[in-house]
Amino acid sequence: MSKSQTSRYSEAGVDIDKGNELVSRIKSIVAPTFGRGVLTDIGGFSGLYAIGADQFDDPVLVSSTDGVGTKLNIAKQCNKHDTIGIDLVAMCVNDIAVGGARPLFFLDYLSVGKLDIEVASDIIRGVAEGCKISKCSLIGGETAEMPGLYAEGDYDLAGFVVGIADRNKIIDGSEIKVGDRIIGLASSGLHSNGYSLVRKICFEEMGLSVNDHIEEFGCTLGEELLKPTRIYSESILNLNKNFKVSGLVHITGGGFIDNIPRILPKGSRAIIHYDSWDVPPVFSFLKTNGNISSQEMCRTFNMGIGMVVIVDEDILDDVMQQLIALGEKPYHIGEIIARPKKAKSSQIEIDCL
Repeated sequence: MSKSQTSRYSEAGVDIDKGNELVSRIKSIVAPTFGRGVLTDIGGFSGLYAIGADQFDDPVLVSSTDGVGTKLNIAKQCNKHDTIGIDLVAMCVNDIAVGGARPLFFLDYLSVGKLDIEVASDIIRGVAEGCKISKCSLIGGETAEMPGLYAEGDYDLAGFVVGIADRNKIIDGSEIKVGDRIIGLASSGLHSNGYSLVRKICFEEMGLSVNDHIEEFGCTLGEELLKPTRIYSESILNLNKNFKVSGLVHITGGGFIDNIPRILPKGSRAIIHYDSWDVPPVFSFLKTNGNISSQEMCRTFNMGIGMVVIVDEDILDDVMQQLIALGEKPYHIGEIIARPKKAKSSQIEIDCL
């Protein structure tokens, strides 16, 4: 391509040289995430990964894709972009963890109005950190400048993970039975759901800024809202090595009410005791100031529980102890009961609401 052609493309809002510079810069950020299965370097047309199928009796590939939603707006308001990538990885790897899958590799997609290499590097640094936490290789991605579609300073993120599981060890909830106990793993806060409502309450209705110090939080509003989503995949994988887990639920959009019934067998019902765990202050802050009903809170937010583990009653105490040893904060939050065949009630009941 001639110099004049390159210049005209840059005039239109796309700078190829900046894109190449970003790839060069992030190589050192991405390389530490590579596991032994990675066969290619960043910058090629595709990423190659040897799955090591010999380690599994009947290997099944497990995939998921997700984004971060309007939490991106908070990152932009705070001008802090080095943790939002952790959220991106967490939303994907937590989803495949509920099936008992180990994440293998991750790819990201970053679309911008105008490429800012410093901001983009920070974003990828966060993605790489999330991959390190989940022991997942960041083997590729795409950065797209799209002037006219995004305003300058705006960007969006999407992530894609591929993992692996043994077919006979996949956790799908089919073995959940009456009498099983429900354990909730503490979240780090809001994680990455409900931010459209959060922004409406905090910024539009209350007139707050991200720099305002909120006494209940012990930090600024921006610091609270940018707390990265907790990654549970390593804890879940370690738990699965020693115990029979009947079911797992990632509490994301839809909260308890929509997510837990997704894995419950017909004829079963989950009872959640709302007073059995410590609800972080951010949730009561939003409930009070946003005039939100308890029912809607439990359908919009995680309420302090980011992952649900369902196990046999006989191993409850042992599972709780291992989760603590793995660095989690588990709570015994409920149980599985029978649901009459002709019952019109939902498959979940949250008491104390």
